[in-house]
Amino acid sequence: MTRTQHSTTREAEILRLDRQICFSLHAATRAFNGVYRLVLQDLGLTYPQYLVMLVLWEHGELPVKRLGEHLRLDSGTLSPLLKRLETAGLVRRERSARDERSVQVGLTEQGTALRERALEVPRRIGAATGFDADEVRDLQERLDTLTAALDAAIARPDALNGNTATP
Repeated sequence: MTRTQHSTTREAEILRLDRQICFSLHAATRAFNGVYRLVLQDLGLTYPQYLVMLVLWEHGELPVKRLGEHLRLDSGTLSPLLKRLETAGLVRRERSARDERSVQVGLTEQGTALRERALEVPRRIGAATGFDADEVRDLQERLDTLTAALDAAIARPDALNGNTATP
């Protein structure tokens, strides 16, 4: 094989879809969403609504802005989610008495009660992965490290020039 053929083969290999970490994450996310869709039917929640409920169960009442920060969602994405959760009777939204520009989101009694039924969700999702507790922790740590690295790259786009790692 000539140097040019070898280089072309390597270039073709590096651009294969199955070699892209972004596609592996995309495929895993789609599969997770499918499993969550099945598991969350019993609760009457979508996956994004479930994430909102998780934050509120953990932190209690929060301003919409802080809720969005926890979820990494902007207000344009979060507002329709909150509206549907409010219509379902799970959350309430109120303007802050201290700052009229801020909207507080809190759980209703029904939203608080749903937590008990949601306790089964992580076990069912864990069973679907086939991972044991150590494997789950390891994967979460690696994904957290990946997220931090990508956030840092976004903050410093000039650092992306010349990187030879597979995306």
